[in-house]
Amino acid sequence: MDRYAVVGNPIAHSLSPRIHQVFAQQTAQALTYEAILVPVNSFTCAVDAFKAKGGKGLNITLPFKREAWELVVQRTPRAERARAVNTIVMHEDGRLTGDNTDGAGLLRDLTLNHSITIEGCDILMLGAGGAARGVLEPLLEAQPARFVIANRTGGRAQALAEEFADLGAVNSCGLDEFGAEQFDLIINATAASVGGEVPMISGNVLRPGGCCYDMFYSHRPTAFVRWGVERGAAKSLDGLGMLAEQAAESFALWRGVRPETTEIIGRLRNNNDGGRICSR
Repeated sequence: MDRYAVVGNPIAHSLSPRIHQVFAQQTAQALTYEAILVPVNSFTCAVDAFKAKGGKGLNITLPFKREAWELVVQRTPRAERARAVNTIVMHEDGRLTGDNTDGAGLLRDLTLNHSITIEGCDILMLGAGGAARGVLEPLLEAQPARFVIANRTGGRAQALAEEFADLGAVNSCGLDEFGAEQFDLIINATAASVGGEVPMISGNVLRPGGCCYDMFYSHRPTAFVRWGVERGAAKSLDGLGMLAEQAAESFALWRGVRPETTEIIGRLRNNNDGGRICSR
């Protein structure tokens, strides 16, 4: 059977094998999917070994997304823009094509699974690292009215805003520089939830009736999800749906058929790994 895998370090927590097993059953595809722990300095060797054994595709998680971007021969426009690759397609002639499905996964989860309208929305993105970069393009292409990137280091947020300014009006600031501004949607792209923390922002930045979204996920509500609930968010969500949607996007790239995600999201939500907070 065709072989696929997710590679990362650490990787034991990954839900991807469960997700792709369900996708394969649902779409009647003959394939195997495994999680592979790769030593930090051995990414290229691991990819070569997997390809040599007949591998057809890989998902890439931390800390290898940038290395994957540098390794592949071809990149899709969205991977090029994100400067990170989370999906590799292995062609029969040996070529590797890199894509980034994170942004598409986030957008589908927000708009299709949770009926959140991005067009005309005022959005605040917390964080200016790789997680933020990977989702900026599709969010901006959905035409929000206003988009602000806030980061502990304001200069990093400014640099990212300037890089993506051709896609729409993007502003930047430090975490403590909002004044009286309010937003319809606040997206946490920082890793603060891993430590049970919330970025240091004012509780008044969420507009009444607004929504919160943490790109990390857990069986129990993350600190940022709780922050949103405590401030009366209409919806305060974690990134489990994004995980399933970006996986479905990868599956479609590999197999030419897009699986349905409602079933697996429900199963994962009801049978998670005991509360561990993860990004992918």
